[in-house]
Amino acid sequence: MAAADYYEVLDPRFARLLNGNAQVDKLFTGCRWAEGPAWFAAGRYVVWSDIPNNRMLRYDETDGSVSVFRQPSGNSNGNTVDRQGRLVTCEHSGRRVSRTEHDGSVTTIAAKWKGKQLNSPNDVVVRSDGSIWFTDPTYGIDTDYEGDKAESEIGACYVYRVDPETGEVEAVITDMVRPNGLAFSVDESLLYVVDTGRTHGAENPAHMRVFNIGKHGKKVSGGKVFADCTAGLFDGFRLDADGRIWTSAADGIHCYDPDGTLIGKVKVPEVTANCVFGGAKLNCLYIAGTTSLYSVRLMVNGAKTY
Repeated sequence: MAAADYYEVLDPRFARLLNGNAQVDKLFTGCRWAEGPAWFAAGRYVVWSDIPNNRMLRYDETDGSVSVFRQPSGNSNGNTVDRQGRLVTCEHSGRRVSRTEHDGSVTTIAAKWKGKQLNSPNDVVVRSDGSIWFTDPTYGIDTDYEGDKAESEIGACYVYRVDPETGEVEAVITDMVRPNGLAFSVDESLLYVVDTGRTHGAENPAHMRVFNIGKHGKKVSGGKVFADCTAGLFDGFRLDADGRIWTSAADGIHCYDPDGTLIGKVKVPEVTANCVFGGAKLNCLYIAGTTSLYSVRLMVNGAKTY
């Protein structure tokens, strides 16, 4: 395939983001459902989840090797890196958000809300003030495939914020069917959240919404629809330094301008679940496909937020 075959340009704004000589490279295959890539700049490696296989894998950019980072992993899903360089993980069977400390020990960040067990935390982001925001749909308890089948104690699916000082877990968005991927705008004034409710009924959403964040970083308002998915479902996503959204979909990675226009796609031969910018200059997009980890070099840099 020619490099141009890996892209679909829907708007001239997308063409200048592409390296005409760069193809989409398959770095590893053998997963059942690859998810949650997180980039560790200090070690030049990516950690990602293979949810049904209950493991986390590690791709080393320096030599191209792949190894098992952790197994069992609590059927980990979304991962991110906090401002101290620590891994923050959503665990399906663990039904918690955990943090891997610098010494390798694992700390529970959130496991309950108002005394009730969380469903199965899905994706997570850390704001610059240290607060941890995560989504909690039921995918890890719906069946035994991605976790352990169980009834929801909460009976709903919310977006939560963990206070960095008190550790209090607060439900900040409560009107979504199945909140999934999430990320802040570059200036952290906006929070984008995917709703994959379509998995639980054709009448439910398959879109991304955008919320306003109050000046103290605690209050959430708004929630208008930012974009409807045109191929399957959105899942995890990241922003580049100019505020464009690079989001997973059924046919690859869709790129949205901040004005909400779908400007182009990076075509991947599998359903994609998530992505992260990495590399020394944050111009390499690592993509978690169904069974594989891919990468593509772009002419744009990722936002220096996680």
